[in-house]
Amino acid sequence: MNNRAFKAQREDSIRRTVYVSEIDNNVTEEQLAALFSAYGQVVDCRICGDPHSRLRFAFVEFADEYSARAALCLCGTILGFSQLKVLPSKTAILPVNPTFLPRSEDEREMCARTVYCTNIDKKVTQADVKNFFETRCGEVSRLRLLGDHVHSTRIAFVEFVMAESAILALDCCGEVLGSQRIRVSPSKTPVRPRFPRAMMQ
Repeated sequence: MNNRAFKAQREDSIRRTVYVSEIDNNVTEEQLAALFSAYGQVVDCRICGDPHSRLRFAFVEFADEYSARAALCLCGTILGFSQLKVLPSKTAILPVNPTFLPRSEDEREMCARTVYCTNIDKKVTQADVKNFFETRCGEVSRLRLLGDHVHSTRIAFVEFVMAESAILALDCCGEVLGSQRIRVSPSKTPVRPRFPRAMMQ
């Protein structure tokens, strides 16, 4: 798939996705998907954020754009003991390599504090990315900026000290960093420390 086709597919996915916040601690992805399925076929549902606090949010993707628009009327619906907020999503749900998923409760907690950032200008440094997010969202505890000679932009995983900061960072989606508008989405993978090759053998 070329870059233009991928971008078109991603934009289509965004139009079919809603962002849900204020989710009760005890609500599961299955329960949330069941609620939204009343408005159309749900193809994916991801609850993110700190599982031990009220700062949980989700992305619900439908099979078509019409269903996503119709589901916006669920804003204000009480599920569990919390009143849901439902908005059009600014990002798509990304597929994840299962080997990168969190392996422990600690890593799941790390994911709640981490965002995945794409479309980063190649001239932007790691310090630039750190400063960008810290001035807007809060203290960054770990950051990994990745790129190669093939792609024109870079990606980053940004882990914050607080889960609240990661939620604020999602609102930075579309802001300009360097000369590019960045994309920010919840990370489904933790930023694991790198080990020397000798230790990995």
